[in-house]
Amino acid sequence: MLTIQNLYAQYGAITVLKNCSLHVDEGEIVTLIGANGAGKTTLLSTISGLIRPSKGNILFKGKDIVGLSPSKIVSCGITQVPEGREIFGPFTVRENLEIGAYLRHRKERDKTGIKRDMDYVFALFPRLKERMNQPAGLLSGGEQQMLAIARAFMGRPRLLLLDEPSLGLAPMLVNIILDTIKELNKEGLTILLVEQNARKALNVAHRGYVLETGRIVLHGASAELREDPEVKRAYLGKDYKDISERGQ
Repeated sequence: MLTIQNLYAQYGAITVLKNCSLHVDEGEIVTLIGANGAGKTTLLSTISGLIRPSKGNILFKGKDIVGLSPSKIVSCGITQVPEGREIFGPFTVRENLEIGAYLRHRKERDKTGIKRDMDYVFALFPRLKERMNQPAGLLSGGEQQMLAIARAFMGRPRLLLLDEPSLGLAPMLVNIILDTIKELNKEGLTILLVEQNARKALNVAHRGYVLETGRIVLHGASAELREDPEVKRAYLGKDYKDISERGQ
């Protein structure tokens, strides 16, 4: 579905991404892990069209999307949930969700499908249903993250880009968000996940890539990366045990 080939991106004279190549197949959850400043957010922003790469190709369903505007990329079927959520605080929860379905309202006029998806996200996030008529700015951080993900889903993207969805959340809410990611994937949504909690990300994802100082240095199945000595040392902690080993 998504293929990135030899991608370079920079801010001014500083090159942030260096010869990055990766792919995400339809139906997968793929995670991108790395230290702060490694270039993870830059990579997502480049896919979304917010940053223009200096070299390389980004193919989505076989079409090179480099040079397309962010709105055109959304129309192609890629939606990003940015770090920091960026919900519309003065608008109600319901209005935020309706904004997420804006292109469907305009192009497809799929009122039945939009209502069905609204009911689905309210079932997925009961807290949002309870607060549907409240201004989104009054929600807690965890509820705002739920809303950001739900709003993105309302656009029915083919590929969802998630940037640090657990950032700043209590552990219980982190588990709820990551369980929701798995549930959305079961619904057929393909997901590229950037997540600070590498341990949890690798437990959710099918495959993963490790990004260091703008370069992809390692990739493989999540189970393989969880057992890689360097990944354990750098990202999982020396006392890490796979979730399957706990309680034995």
